[in-house]
Amino acid sequence: MHHISLNRRLGAELLGTAFLLAVVVGSGIMGETLAGGNIGIALLANSLATGAGLFALILIFAPISGAHFNPVVSLYAAMEKHISWREAGLYVVVQIIGAVLGVIVAHLMFAAPIVDLSQHVRTGGAQWWSEFVATFGLLAVIISTSRSNHETTPAAVAAYITAAYWFTSSTSFANPAVTLARTLTDTFAGVRPCDSLGFIVVQIVGAVAAVLVFRWFYSTGKTKAF
Repeated sequence: MHHISLNRRLGAELLGTAFLLAVVVGSGIMGETLAGGNIGIALLANSLATGAGLFALILIFAPISGAHFNPVVSLYAAMEKHISWREAGLYVVVQIIGAVLGVIVAHLMFAAPIVDLSQHVRTGGAQWWSEFVATFGLLAVIISTSRSNHETTPAAVAAYITAAYWFTSSTSFANPAVTLARTLTDTFAGVRPCDSLGFIVVQIVGAVAAVLVFRWFYSTGKTKAF
């Protein structure tokens, strides 16, 4: 991956994250519009579209930038020395910019206000714990599949995110850039700006915990076979 210039990798992260948010927010708007008030149907549409879109986007951009689209994935890559800390910082900047652009793209597709601060309340211990679990699980999928069979990573990540929409009370943001961008949409996928910090903190903690646990799982220390 490092034979590709940093500028091209950053461009891929920006465009990929923008497309991801366009999928998340656009499918949320479409799902809510067509569901006729049935939140379950809206969530089903939102989760399936996000999982399918994420699968395609990882296939497109993984050969260029690694298809992080997520600051905590870039954090993991820096912790494991796959990329430098400077590169990780730049990845995070363009991911946030791309995420905001993706929200704007979705709003323009549905003739919504370009930026509309969310009023959707998502806070409290249960939702914070959900975000810890969701992010820990996402990093577990990425770390383990990238070590064992990296060709399965796109499908595994997409499947996990689709599932996590449903088994977490927070609907699994698991991504600080996505969390920030979703404060700018008062639609089905939104989160109040004042609720975003709690999500981001526990996402980072969940990611670091996963890296440390799986570093231990895969450590090369000698173990006695029984």
